[in-house]
Amino acid sequence: MAIPKFKPLADVSEGTKKTLKPILGVVIALLLGAFGLTATGNDWNLNSILSGSSVKDSKIATDSSGNLLFDKLGNVVTDSTKGKTADEYNCSDFDTQPEAQAFFTKLGGVKYDTNRLDGNKDGVACQELPKTKK
Repeated sequence: MAIPKFKPLADVSEGTKKTLKPILGVVIALLLGAFGLTATGNDWNLNSILSGSSVKDSKIATDSSGNLLFDKLGNVVTDSTKGKTADEYNCSDFDTQPEAQAFFTKLGGVKYDTNRLDGNKDGVACQELPKTKK
């Protein structure tokens, strides 16, 4: 049985085919690489790598389900012992209301408040916390 030709490329010139084959090869390689990273649970912060950090220092920490881990400032962490998933944070994790507000805002505000830092949905997180440290 003959393998049918790929219809979109069947009628193009040989020059076009020679140009498209390497491009398609690179696209397939990138997709396979991305799948491999996902399958192995690895991810890196490309901004960090491009700004000069090592690959080791730029690895993003995730939990066993692949969820990103964040610090109390709302930044993605690279050390899994220094962060939690966004929905694991509660008002008791913060010392002040502005600290909780910064986290709440950075992770999307009312629309993405999975842990109900803003119980009355007025845009102000953890209203019961003090405004400053004592």
